[in-house]
Amino acid sequence: MNIQIKLAIIAIAIVIPLSSIAVYGTNSNQQFTITDSSKLQVISSFYTLHEFSQNIGQEKVDVTLLVPVGVEPHDWGPTIKDVQRMQKSDLIIINGIGFENWVDNLDETDYQGVIVDTSNGILVRNFDQEQINSSGDPHIWLNPVYAKIQVQNIANAFSNSDPDNQQYYQSNAAKYIEQLDLLDLKIRNELSDCNQDFVAFHDAFSYFADEYNLNQHTIISSNSPHGEATARTLEEIISTSRELNIKVIFSEENVNTRTSEIIANEIDGKVLVLSTLEIFSDGTYISKMTENLNNLREALC
Repeated sequence: MNIQIKLAIIAIAIVIPLSSIAVYGTNSNQQFTITDSSKLQVISSFYTLHEFSQNIGQEKVDVTLLVPVGVEPHDWGPTIKDVQRMQKSDLIIINGIGFENWVDNLDETDYQGVIVDTSNGILVRNFDQEQINSSGDPHIWLNPVYAKIQVQNIANAFSNSDPDNQQYYQSNAAKYIEQLDLLDLKIRNELSDCNQDFVAFHDAFSYFADEYNLNQHTIISSNSPHGEATARTLEEIISTSRELNIKVIFSEENVNTRTSEIIANEIDGKVLVLSTLEIFSDGTYISKMTENLNNLREALC
């Protein structure tokens, strides 16, 4: 089959499986259990922030994951029941930068708790310019240096809401930040002498690439994995990959790998996974980022 025709077919077909993933699970069946009124009642917007909050609060905080397991946070919106449950919480931990497009509606419900924007203090990518806390690329957690800021923001919020346990929260945050420091150093050391260009599935790794002096090329040129890949875009990625001698095309968890496989076949390459850590899967933030590092090493080193 002519390559242009093949690319056109794939560009059309990719929208259907991705859309099915976006729709799946939109009716939340999460269990919100409030068992101890003496503890801070915390809701985290998606899994990475859930893990951060659990590491900081541990047994002194009840942390509930808001977006159901297996659901893409970009596309999720709360039901009336979810909003009612949020009303009972002391704090809601969000990523910010527009990632939780439902959060502004909480103002209409007269929410009395604290909304913790973990992007505070982070330089946000906004297309061709950078501004503090502007709307822009939300994927700050994929840069371990920024993840440390998010962890500290959560610890400060817990401390402000529960000052009796301030030392406990700050100590736990410091220990976790030490682990993030080691992760950052490992990534920096292991990628420092490698090639710089890689092909990600969607535009999620800009902060990571900036931090570690890499160049991200994307199949889906969008902050969401459910954007549309055109035949022209796919052909450009194939051409770029050949020009830069790229032999690994990255896919993501919970997306159809067919497009990445088509590109990989055209360049006699292979497909590996680069996790965006948006949806819960086996492993921790540290372990999943380490898996990303190992796959990037295979692609670049």
